[in-house]
Amino acid sequence: MSASIDPLPSAAVLNPMAQQANAALLRDVPVVHGLLSALGKRMYFPAKGILAQGGEARTKAKRYNATIGIATENGGPMHLAVVQECFSTQMKPSDIYPYAPSDGKPELRKAWKDKQKAETPSLGTHLTSLPVVTNALTHGLALLGDLFLDPGDEVLVSDLMWENYPLCWETRLGARVSTFTLFDKRLTGFNQERFVQSLAERRGKKVVVVLNFPNNPSGYSPTKAEAGAIVNALIAAAQVGTRLVVACDDAYYGMFYDPACETESLFGRLAQAHDNLLAVKIDGATKEEFVWGLRVGFLTYAVKNGTSEAYTALEQKTSGLIRATISNISHASQSIVLKALVDPRFRAQQAEKVEILRRRAVVVGQECRKAQYADCWDVYPFNAGYFMCVRLKDADADRVRVHLLDEHGLGTIAIGPTDLRIAFSCLTEEQIPDVFARIAQGVRTVRHQAAQSRG
Repeated sequence: MSASIDPLPSAAVLNPMAQQANAALLRDVPVVHGLLSALGKRMYFPAKGILAQGGEARTKAKRYNATIGIATENGGPMHLAVVQECFSTQMKPSDIYPYAPSDGKPELRKAWKDKQKAETPSLGTHLTSLPVVTNALTHGLALLGDLFLDPGDEVLVSDLMWENYPLCWETRLGARVSTFTLFDKRLTGFNQERFVQSLAERRGKKVVVVLNFPNNPSGYSPTKAEAGAIVNALIAAAQVGTRLVVACDDAYYGMFYDPACETESLFGRLAQAHDNLLAVKIDGATKEEFVWGLRVGFLTYAVKNGTSEAYTALEQKTSGLIRATISNISHASQSIVLKALVDPRFRAQQAEKVEILRRRAVVVGQECRKAQYADCWDVYPFNAGYFMCVRLKDADADRVRVHLLDEHGLGTIAIGPTDLRIAFSCLTEEQIPDVFARIAQGVRTVRHQAAQSRG
């Protein structure tokens, strides 16, 4: 008897943008609509999401563009000299033109594993897989979904999350993305109570848990005490039979601005936590080396009793997916990342850029919490990464976003009905006070307009 297959989401739960596209095809070219696969019918481009809002900001944000997920400096992209030199000095043809292996350049995989070990003392001598090179972190997340998510399987992630998660796993694969509240009610830190409760509600089931720290969009990373509590909660869930894939989305790893932050990836302690817990580290050079466009990321596996043979099997499955979709990752990009990584100047240059971002975060913290803005927003905790978020009071976030674009030339990202994300990574310290002053003006104007329309 063949195994039953969970049905894919029905048309009733399709994203509205997918429904709109399907309706246009059905109306104008019905044969083409009929040729679409189930995945093709579910797929959509997030026309109201971060990419679309960012595109609008590129056109209208003439004064400040606080939407883009890169760091800037001196009017251009922030970068390391050890990387830029690769474009101005001759590289060997063998490092550029041949195909790279589907699992990545061997020297780079080894160097990245050495880096992970050095930065994660809690790993100790525990065996992990060799990192598989991915086309940056989005590709790594997609591979994770392809390997571990069937239709109907559940992904548990914080309510403040990157919009690509549901697109990647829910829309593309038919999995279910569920959320827990990231912050406690007083907005003082991680909501441990809700996290534990969410795990308890899934006792004995299979679930993929995503830990994205520093968090996009909030810019929060747990304290050392919070990190320990998160790990303990996951171990407790595994002990009562919950089967866990815990994905550590470490996209912004290393960008910590508060001494209280846990500076190790939780992957280190989860790697040897329990037989029922597979830890997956998704990281990359994208943000850590300030090379967003080079598209080099990594996928690494670890489990308590993992063997070399088991890790080889996971690496091979991952490589097979890469081979079946994009074949391999850019060899030139991998060579540049490797050259920078092994350069003795790398750490100092990286630290210099992180310090610039830390100083910007300090100014943001001072400005956004000024008493004169208390009527406009609450501030979500932030202490790391590229971003911070405010929760607007009595003003629709997207209306505020559009107003800021049209009237102030200021680009921000609206997330849901109340939250506004500001990328301080691409603002200078001198620009930050004016940015928050303008956001406050926008909130008050939109709120006043809404009150007039009601009256």
